[in-house]
Amino acid sequence: MFIGHFGVGLAAKRAAPKTSLGTLFLSVQLVDLLWPIFLLLGLEHVRIDPGNTAVTPLDFYDYPITHSLVGAAAWSAGLAILYFVVRQYPRGAWVLAGGVFSHWILDAISHRPDLLLVPGGKTYVGLGLWNSVPATVAVEFGLYLTGLFIYVRSTTWRDGIGRYAFWPLALILPVFFVASLLGPPPPSARALAVFSLGGWLFVPWAYWADRHREATGKPAPVSTGSLA
Repeated sequence: MFIGHFGVGLAAKRAAPKTSLGTLFLSVQLVDLLWPIFLLLGLEHVRIDPGNTAVTPLDFYDYPITHSLVGAAAWSAGLAILYFVVRQYPRGAWVLAGGVFSHWILDAISHRPDLLLVPGGKTYVGLGLWNSVPATVAVEFGLYLTGLFIYVRSTTWRDGIGRYAFWPLALILPVFFVASLLGPPPPSARALAVFSLGGWLFVPWAYWADRHREATGKPAPVSTGSLA
C-alpha cells in the first residue's frame, strides 16, 4: 500500500492537531522509509519478480526488521517515546504510535503472505489485496481521499504558502502511485532502494506546508483516554 498510508497520516491531524503533518507522515511511512536503508546495508532483501502479484513486481522475501509484527510494534513504541520526550504532547505520542502500527495492518491487508509475525519465525500473514488491481486502486484512493477530506476540513491556511504549498503535495502522491502501477519493474534491488530513499522528501515538504496551516475546531477523541 502507498497512498493509503498517507491517507491515515492526513486523517490523524484531526486527532493530534498540535503534531505536524510532517511528523504524521513520518509515522505512517516510517518502516518504508527505513526499509531502503536496510536494503542498502544488506540487512533486508527483496527480489524483482514480475508477476509476483498483479500490483507489484516485488518479492518481499526478507524484511523482518522493518515489516514483522514485532518489528512494527518496536518502531511504533520507539517513535512515540522519542516524540513524547521531545514534545511532551501525550496525545501526539499515542497518535504517532498508532500511525506507525497502522502501516503493518494495511500492509497485512495488501500483501500476499510475506509478513512475519516474529523475526526468525515461520508464520507469515497477508490477505493479498494486491492480487487485484481494481480492488487495490479502490481501497488506496478511498483511504487517501478520506484522509485528505478530513485534513482539509480540520485545518485552514494561515498565508499564501499554507494555501498553495499543500495542494501540489496532495496531488503528487497519487501521481506517484499511478506511475508505480503503470511503470516498468525497477532494474535491480539496489536501484529500487536508492529510488525509495526519495520518499523521505515528502516529510519536510509536509512539515513546510503544515507550518503555514492551523488546526480548526477541537481534536477528535483518542480511545486511550485523556491524552491532551
